[in-house]
Amino acid sequence: MSRAALLVLADGRFPAGGHAHSGGAEAAVKAGRITGAASLEDFCRGRLHTAGLVAASLAAAAALGVDAVALDGAADARTPSPALRTAGRKLGRQLMRAARATWPSAELDDLARRFPKGAHQPVVLGVAARAAGLGAVEAAYCAAYESVSGPASATVRLLSLDPFDATAVLARLAPEMDRVADRAVEAGRRVVDDGVDELPAGSGPLLEIGAEVHAAWAVRLFAS
Repeated sequence: MSRAALLVLADGRFPAGGHAHSGGAEAAVKAGRITGAASLEDFCRGRLHTAGLVAASLAAAAALGVDAVALDGAADARTPSPALRTAGRKLGRQLMRAARATWPSAELDDLARRFPKGAHQPVVLGVAARAAGLGAVEAAYCAAYESVSGPASATVRLLSLDPFDATAVLARLAPEMDRVADRAVEAGRRVVDDGVDELPAGSGPLLEIGAEVHAAWAVRLFAS
């Protein structure tokens, strides 16, 4: 296994489309819930332990070889917002294109055939991790990191926040990312034995509501 592949997969320059999405940060800035580094940290912490944990668990389970159709259905069930379901599939489709070009594999090709409009991004992430020679731990870390790095990067653009402050937020959250990744891998292993009902279903109601409000805006900087 090449751990360096994790750096490629988690790199913000990997052409997976994440730069066009704020992870709910744009709606939170507009609503006054993110005004600076301290409130960004609170937002990212909440996202990490809800949507981030769910995404990391889905990615870990996919990396362990759990059926993608079952996982995609579980992702749908854990994403009440239609806007977020649409965004998740768009991100999955873009990640699929990048992953197939980078790590060609029959498993990725099969997933693309089964989901021509895109599977949920964490499911694709887990399968891409397998294609890259990575395991459940690496897939979970990648998903957990993405759940907070996207909003942090978006907030730099939305508020002209000092990039050093945004990076410091991510550094302070690192121990919690470790714990979320560990929980996600444990959940993924339970899914292998007992099915997708073992996946966590952490809820972030303000993320869901904010996504629906954001989707109705006529002018916005980010797709979600």
